Amino acid sequence: MEMLRRSSVFAAEVFDRSPTDKELVSQAKSLCRDYIQSRLNRVGIGWSKPEQGVAASGGKLAEVSLVVQWLCEELEYFRPNIYRNVARQLNITVAVEGVVSDAFMAIAADVFSTGVTWGKVVSLYTVAGSLAVDCVRHGHPAMVHTIVDCMGEFVRKSLTPWLKKRGGWADITKCVVNTGPALHSHWLVSAAFAFGHYLKAVVLYLLREK
Repeated sequence: MEMLRRSSVFAAEVFDRSPTDKELVSQAKSLCRDYIQSRLNRVGIGWSKPEQGVAASGGKLAEVSLVVQWLCEELEYFRPNIYRNVARQLNITVAVEGVVSDAFMAIAADVFSTGVTWGKVVSLYTVAGSLAVDCVRHGHPAMVHTIVDCMGEFVRKSLTPWLKKRGGWADITKCVVNTGPALHSHWLVSAAFAFGHYLKAVVLYLLREK
């Protein structure tokens, strides 16, 4: 856990510089840990010994973390049938690391098969949070690390060029100017594509498993 804390601090310290691929991946994993911890707290289940995440550390990455958490919560409440009980939807066991990682990577690949948007990025984080809840509830909290690592690996392979063009993760904060109805509508519309692709990914994964 100390290693996880140090990696979050490192991610926050380098955030204001022009990010390298390695730093973007480190930040992606820190944001994922923060969101998963937040979601587990909201549903009243623990993952590990409480620690200070980047959202509490201050700086730009902390601002990004809070924005990601807020947007993910919006998607959770808007479409709970998609962003809850992901493991059951996929008909997978969360006891096997390879099954969890393969399922997450399959969903990620399909969601982003037609391009990258911030709506899809937020959707993937929301899926990660739901899958983490399933893992902890079924007695496999160690799988949270697997999910975080998968997020980092997907960002490394597929999202770093897109993130670099936008100057890094801070670009997501430009999408949030207020919390009024206009913003709410904007994000629900922009994420609609992600919903469709996620459902498609679930169906395709189940077909491959039959």
